[in-house]
Amino acid sequence: MSMLAWGRHYAAVEPTHYRIDYAINPFMDPTHQPDAAKALEQWQVMVHTLRALGARVDVIDQRADSPDMVYAMNLGLAFGTADGGADRVVLSHMRYAERREERRAAAPWFATRGYTVHQVGAQGVGPMFEAGDAFAWGDALLVGYGPRTEELGLKALATELGVRVRGLRITHPGMYHLDLAFCPLDDRRAIVCPEAFDEASAEALLALVPEPLVIDEAEAMTFCANSVVVGDTVVMPACPPRVRAQLEEWGFRVVLLELGEFHKGGGSVRCLTNPLDVVLGRDVPLVAGGEVVLPA
Repeated sequence: MSMLAWGRHYAAVEPTHYRIDYAINPFMDPTHQPDAAKALEQWQVMVHTLRALGARVDVIDQRADSPDMVYAMNLGLAFGTADGGADRVVLSHMRYAERREERRAAAPWFATRGYTVHQVGAQGVGPMFEAGDAFAWGDALLVGYGPRTEELGLKALATELGVRVRGLRITHPGMYHLDLAFCPLDDRRAIVCPEAFDEASAEALLALVPEPLVIDEAEAMTFCANSVVVGDTVVMPACPPRVRAQLEEWGFRVVLLELGEFHKGGGSVRCLTNPLDVVLGRDVPLVAGGEVVLPA
């Protein structure tokens, strides 16, 4: 097993103002509020677990006007550079106006840490892009589009970063980000839910993963694909028996976390963490001028 080169450094937002003020995904219901004390405890256990596994976790303060900001994966897509240049981040341009104020905290946080800050749109103008739709994989950046990220955002992202972007059309309302249907495990294996995509995109994704762990819709709705990998350990909110058996056969260790308060808002471990150690030129090859590849 060749472990992922990234996944040992994360940003996370402490849930000091986490609540459900609106419904922008099928999980959210303002009449079903999370328990604030329980949510904080669950988040603290998650951070402690990741640190105990050897990962670094940097904490960002939450804006009082941004209850969804706790889902840090969607603040932006961050990269180091293989040539030793400045780190870069492409801020998310959120589909829904309710989440756009988060950039006011994300932009200075990244800038003060030496990142060059990019954006593909601003305040509702320009193509939408949300970082929970993007993963480094193989020769490209895999980017889901449809519910949150727009197809136009793929070209903007490819051009901005100078990388190949492989677009995957998401059609399932409950898997509105790629990180709910796809989880890289190592350089050959990933958890994949084909039912999240149209037929062409599902076929294209399965063709890209040499050894996919295919899950069905019911398994995906446990948030089991919304997991993170630290070395040989998969940190998960749930692990159906069949999924655990395959992971353990491959040599992975499974650590389960209780994150039910955050499932009320539509996210779990991956949504709550943003990897900061993906490297352009190593994990995502550079391509002159950028390139977008869509399923045939």
